[in-house]
Amino acid sequence: MPLTFLARTILTFALLTTLVAALSSAQPSQQDSILGKWTAENQNIKMEMFRSGQEYKAHLLWGNRVVEKDGVTFKLDTKNPDPALRTRSLQGIEFITGLVWENGSYTGGSLYDGSSGRSYRCKAEIKNGKLVMRGYMGMSLFGQTMTFVRTNESEKKASD
Repeated sequence: MPLTFLARTILTFALLTTLVAALSSAQPSQQDSILGKWTAENQNIKMEMFRSGQEYKAHLLWGNRVVEKDGVTFKLDTKNPDPALRTRSLQGIEFITGLVWENGSYTGGSLYDGSSGRSYRCKAEIKNGKLVMRGYMGMSLFGQTMTFVRTNESEKKASD
């Protein structure tokens, strides 16, 4: 009888472990909810957030201050503090780097503003399905907050 009880206990534990593993892998983790394409509520910036190891980054897809007057052609990175990068296009650059998931938000990031050549610290969080990002110098108190909504690719294609 003790062996049967032990066998049932082991079997039950194995089944529960498998079930928990299956459920956790079936749903995206809360920290990965930042992944995907986002557009600023004011329509000034479009970006794609992605994960690289433990850090979250973003590619610049479009920005009203980094394209020419035609609204399509990207400007060069002429204000970059590194002279070797001043001839590159701002299209698709990694302009957000170093965000790390910690205690329910993303912290420790760096945001590069290609229109000025300046870099800022940044942090972000998901609130009510929106990405709220704050860029700042020094203390977070001295900065600017932008809110992004998920880009709906099907609407974008229908309007093209």
